[in-house]
Amino acid sequence: MVIRFAKKTANSEFLTGWNFPRLRKRASGLRIVALALQWAFIPSFVQAGQDKPHKADMPGMQMSADEDMRDMGPSMAAMAGHMYITPLRQRQPADEEKAKAVVAALKSAIERYKDYRKALADGYVIANPKLKQPQYHFMSQTNTRLADLGFDPTKPTALLYRRTPMLEYKLEGAMYTANPDATEDELNERIPLSVVRWHKHMNVCWAPENRVKDYKSAHPKFGMFGSINTQEACTAERGTFNASLFTWMIHVFPYETDFKEAFSMNDDVAHVH
Repeated sequence: MVIRFAKKTANSEFLTGWNFPRLRKRASGLRIVALALQWAFIPSFVQAGQDKPHKADMPGMQMSADEDMRDMGPSMAAMAGHMYITPLRQRQPADEEKAKAVVAALKSAIERYKDYRKALADGYVIANPKLKQPQYHFMSQTNTRLADLGFDPTKPTALLYRRTPMLEYKLEGAMYTANPDATEDELNERIPLSVVRWHKHMNVCWAPENRVKDYKSAHPKFGMFGSINTQEACTAERGTFNASLFTWMIHVFPYETDFKEAFSMNDDVAHVH
């Protein structure tokens, strides 16, 4: 199954490591996300495992009033003020079967990558390998470009590996991306939005050079976990504002025995058993 969109896209860029000055200058052209973006600067209240913030405390959160965040882990919830998450649509006949077909195709396609060395041999690159992460993204530049134009469930943008007591790289699942200009109807053609929820990052203020330590503060103003989410507030703090950052994305965990967990938005728990 391959869905193609005739949409002109910007050149893809491949992020295997990053620093904030470079990212600020080039964020509008980036088309891929490494998990280090979500973990390198997690504020202390998330690391300590405190309760997820209430939706009312998340300015900029784009969700309908009847939706909540109980399915998110604390690290995802902490970024909620800088995310748009697709609302669930009404279930249509065959939606679940279509989603299950994607999971089955992915599981078959990535089986060989249980040996992470085969992933490296096939061109996947570890995002920030020197940074200890509970979950690693192995990124494919080729598949990123393909994902901008269409959808092939056997060619994920990234492979997801979990750190375990026995293995540093244990295959857990994969990440799909889509062109940031894709409509929700186009996302629905890839995987039905009655079953899954895609997300993209938005309204992020990067800190000025002399304030980068703020990213790891208990209550950061800047970055993916920061309280600033408007151009005006960012300018007042001499930061660099990005109204839209990166691309549409979704994680899929085909080794979950419970299908409803296959598209979980909680990356803080292991999805391999």
